[in-house]
Amino acid sequence: MTDYILYAYFRSSCSARLRIILNLKNISYDHIPINLLKDEQLSAEHKALNPSASVPLLVSKRSPDEGFKIGQSVAALEYLEEVHPEVPTLPAKSDAKSRATVRVLCEIIAADTQPVTNLRIMRRVRALGGSAEEWNKELMGEGLKAYEAVVKDSAGKYSVGDTVTMADACLMPAVWNAQRFGVDLAEFPTISKVVKNLSEHPAVLKADYFSQPDCPEELRKK
Repeated sequence: MTDYILYAYFRSSCSARLRIILNLKNISYDHIPINLLKDEQLSAEHKALNPSASVPLLVSKRSPDEGFKIGQSVAALEYLEEVHPEVPTLPAKSDAKSRATVRVLCEIIAADTQPVTNLRIMRRVRALGGSAEEWNKELMGEGLKAYEAVVKDSAGKYSVGDTVTMADACLMPAVWNAQRFGVDLAEFPTISKVVKNLSEHPAVLKADYFSQPDCPEELRKK
């Protein structure tokens, strides 16, 4: 019996955030693929579950929250932290400044960077005659520049100290996306150090885009 259902797409950075934290906390879940390229997120069936017509969607199978749905990734991260505190992804409650820093870093990615570079925005940029690839490269670079400016004062092994936090779960998929669009990570030395450490973490390796069950065979890691 698993704890959750995760509706996700293999190359969705928001979905990967949740996979990283679910893996880190050793929480079991069933995976239901939603293919964004086929517009499955726009189906009436999916919209009935998640009115935002997006992924990820986390659905609890645990009593007393069975059937409870969370259709926004950061809200889901916060929920998992409250319901499964055994492996913390926020600093101790006594360290309000570090907790706030984690949340600032999450929002730099989740509020400032990812929404303006996602698939629906790329489609609109192309419809207006622009280059979605150049658009994404520029805005992803700006987002990482802001992250670097904050994280240089908080990083240890990871973004805030030496423990993986929600911030790292947001950062790593954002970096995967930035690399895809040709952003030079050499401009961000602290991020590069953190990413090197994250790249070796089992929870991150398991959450990798190209290790997911819905990843096309030609892209799958061998």
